[in-house]
Amino acid sequence: MTVAPFAVERFTGTPGAFHATELLDDPVARVVVADATADALVLGSSQPLDVADEAACAVAGVELTKRRSGGGAVLVEVGAMCWFDVVVPVDDPRFAGVAGDVTGSMVWLGRHIAAALADLGVAGVAVHDEAMVCTPWSRLVCFAGVGGGEGLVDGAKLVGISQRRRRQGARFQCMVHTAWHPDRMLGLLRPPKPAATDLPAVATVPIDVATALPAAVAARLSA
Repeated sequence: MTVAPFAVERFTGTPGAFHATELLDDPVARVVVADATADALVLGSSQPLDVADEAACAVAGVELTKRRSGGGAVLVEVGAMCWFDVVVPVDDPRFAGVAGDVTGSMVWLGRHIAAALADLGVAGVAVHDEAMVCTPWSRLVCFAGVGGGEGLVDGAKLVGISQRRRRQGARFQCMVHTAWHPDRMLGLLRPPKPAATDLPAVATVPIDVATALPAAVAARLSA
């Protein structure tokens, strides 16, 4: 059976608009790069809005929005990260072995992302393939914990992944930072909250690697 390669598409707009876009209404195998036009504090699907300081967000000019996948808060900063979503139809033969396994599918994708990073010269990315590693602040801050499929370099989280399922397939939301600014993110959250020094280390990649990563992931997924 011949299957189409993963295409690379781009979405340019606010993080809120991208999260509101129903990519699974068109379940075609593709990597969609989010070119954010504004900074945003993005809360996970189960987080209440009152974990965020709406007044602080307004003063900082940061959009406050939610995503439909799980996990803690993420600060999207224009130019400080590589954000891309991977859409996989449920009947794609490359996905068939893990389509019914949420954790297994995260690991499946994480290994492809690690391979793509290796192709770009980022060696030694370890893919977490065990139970969620929680910290005192991982329910609040996404990059304070490590879930299945997420990638680490020397113990520091590099690749964040969350997932949303519908009957048509899976939408994986993936992020790699080029700069990590925990103080700015924490300033947009209400207490109780940690100090930046209380959070685990986060790894980053050079901007040229971040720019090339979505296409490299698409190539790995298409192989």
